[in-house]
Amino acid sequence: MEKEKIEIGAASKPRFEFRSFGQNFDNAHKRMARFSVPVPEKVWERHSDEIYILSRTNDINNTKIRDGKMDIKTYIQTVDGLEQWNPLMKGEFPVKASVLREEVFPAFMVEMPVLDKETYTYEEFMQIIRSHPDLLAVRVHKQRLGYMVNDTICEYGEVLINGARVVTINSESTEIADIRKTISDIGLESVENINYLQAIKRVTGMINKPLANE
Repeated sequence: MEKEKIEIGAASKPRFEFRSFGQNFDNAHKRMARFSVPVPEKVWERHSDEIYILSRTNDINNTKIRDGKMDIKTYIQTVDGLEQWNPLMKGEFPVKASVLREEVFPAFMVEMPVLDKETYTYEEFMQIIRSHPDLLAVRVHKQRLGYMVNDTICEYGEVLINGARVVTINSESTEIADIRKTISDIGLESVENINYLQAIKRVTGMINKPLANE
């Protein structure tokens, strides 16, 4: 069977991903840039400001807010050490209480707060998050440099997590073998696979573990 050809920024079936976070991936980044084929100018360098909402009670749903839109992804499986995530929900503000009650807070797997309005603005929603004992809103700024190695979508990024600087590097594709070859080519075979949710929890102290090379 011919493998699916993926393009940066294009929709595809759910991808597998290797990603890690630490303080220094300079050598791997240099190799990634050397191995990369040319990529569209729009992904040379991207900046974004996002809010991640962490739940103390679950690690399988990843919730973030960017440009006034909420995006929840859910963990599907791990194959050969690579994680696969799927979209669970996309929404915009103001958001209906029924959506919060039936989709958002069940994804957090926490006690349901009192929702006595029909709709909630972004600020009203964030106040609920800040008041909940099992939820934490974290500011994340990303500066991402895009590459394409072995038909996998790759990036190197500098990330500020509530102002704390870390770096991240990744490779993702629908084809596990291509990711594995990329990991080998750029020299990351011994590096722990750490997703965004886990990394932010470690930086904020919600999980008592270090990042990959701290």
